[in-house]
Amino acid sequence: MRLAPLADVKAKLSAYLDEVKTNGPIVITKNGRMAAILLVPTDDDDLERLLLSRSPRFQTMLNRSRKSVKAGRTVKHSDFWKTVSERQKKRASA
Repeated sequence: MRLAPLADVKAKLSAYLDEVKTNGPIVITKNGRMAAILLVPTDDDDLERLLLSRSPRFQTMLNRSRKSVKAGRTVKHSDFWKTVSERQKKRASA
């Protein structure tokens, strides 16, 4: 991983993208401070994981779910799919 100033990355973005593919992430700096990271996801799943890991909305939902599980407030697998099926039928008939 290396550091690169924003002005240089803007001027040579294509070259930096090629470099990231072979050498790994580049930390982009602005006024000497870290501003962003340039990286290449390995596949669509990797991209989705990266985006979700940085999503405050998703993290809030995940934390609520963890608390519910810890408190014993869970739904049985069969009940979940029964509810999904009922909702799909309801939407189809509407």
